[in-house]
Amino acid sequence: MVLKLYNTLTRKRETFKSIKKGEVGIYVCGPTVNGVPHLGHARSQITFDVLRRYLIYSNYKVKFVSNITDIDDKIINKANELGIDIKELTRKNLLEHLQDYSALGVMKPDFQPKATEYVKQMIELIKLLDSKGYAYVGDDGVYFDISKFKKYGKLSGQKIENLQMGKRIAGKSNHDFVLWKFSKEGEPSWNSPWEKGRPGWHIECSAMSNSILGMPFDIHGGGQDLIFPHHEDEIAQSEAGYGTKFANYWVHNGMVNVDKIKMSKSLGNFKTIKDLLKEYSGEIIRYFVISNHYRKPVDFSRKTLENAKVAYQRLKNIISELEEDKVANKIYLKAFEDAMNDDLNTPKALQVLWKLVRDKNAKGKYSTIKKMDEVLGLKLLEKEEIGVPDDILEIVKLREVARAKKDWKESDALREVLKKEGYLVDDTDEGSKVKLG
Repeated sequence: MVLKLYNTLTRKRETFKSIKKGEVGIYVCGPTVNGVPHLGHARSQITFDVLRRYLIYSNYKVKFVSNITDIDDKIINKANELGIDIKELTRKNLLEHLQDYSALGVMKPDFQPKATEYVKQMIELIKLLDSKGYAYVGDDGVYFDISKFKKYGKLSGQKIENLQMGKRIAGKSNHDFVLWKFSKEGEPSWNSPWEKGRPGWHIECSAMSNSILGMPFDIHGGGQDLIFPHHEDEIAQSEAGYGTKFANYWVHNGMVNVDKIKMSKSLGNFKTIKDLLKEYSGEIIRYFVISNHYRKPVDFSRKTLENAKVAYQRLKNIISELEEDKVANKIYLKAFEDAMNDDLNTPKALQVLWKLVRDKNAKGKYSTIKKMDEVLGLKLLEKEEIGVPDDILEIVKLREVARAKKDWKESDALREVLKKEGYLVDDTDEGSKVKLG
């Protein structure tokens, strides 16, 4: 199998080749736990969970690292706003993230380092940068001088000359980024060779990925909003400090829009995972996410999620009637792998799955679906009790009354109502049986 991934660094699809044969190191930027997880987090988590699962499916030994930012300005400001301790805030929000990701079927990372656990390694990297002339001390912290790193902008396409607009101190760009922030009164702080303070946001990922994976490693992932400046700054400080290439492949997922407008708290269209899980299962949310190609923007709306719900329930219903078998269908499995090898084309992979379940002549359906679901993570073969809502049961009763009266027009109309709600009804000698449609 030949997996091709779009590499943001080279701006083209490339055949994936790991540094060590049969092994893959992946670092994905995790959440800043200043608040509860939202739909944007869900998309990124599911995207890289699918990538990880497919690499495992492809017989790679995967070392998957995803960090937790538990100290930064946003966290400090939020804790002050709520009048609670920073550790209490981050502990509570981290638990929310872990619970919600689990509900979405996301596998736990092999390593999930917290920023506060790697301050020593961050200081060591900053000392390296200082010794090599890439860092300087400003009024409020230690900064990276982007003019000294000639390849700055190679990931995002930004050019240094276009960034040299404003000055921080004499001769320094306001786009130089902070490595170490000097502490203010009441803020958490650590001792350092400069002044007491805390790390900047960008430095944590460089120190943690190098400590756990080494450099270079295979794949660095995250949302497209992180390309600049976060990932650009990671490359600069990592390659300048450690003196070698940072990561070979840069993979970025697209953003989430709500009713065709970018999701944001200020617009009031902010969708938390917890709120969505009150109405939809984690598998339905996951189905919605992978129904879209990971690099494209995804438009969330009530309608799109309802469509995903109906499609997933119909898929589960068809699969529930399959008998177990032992040999997978090689033709459909290859078509599925071809789709996944095409830059993780999950919409096409789902089309292959749907074609399989509808193919009356296909053999080995059960075993093939089992293999596909190792990657998709949709729990397609899990049996479940269907809890039918009271309003649906009421429609079923009304339909039974219509059938008793031989009012077939009304009976058919009510059947269509049930179908639109995602349910099918079978008429048996023992009465009407409802199932997911």
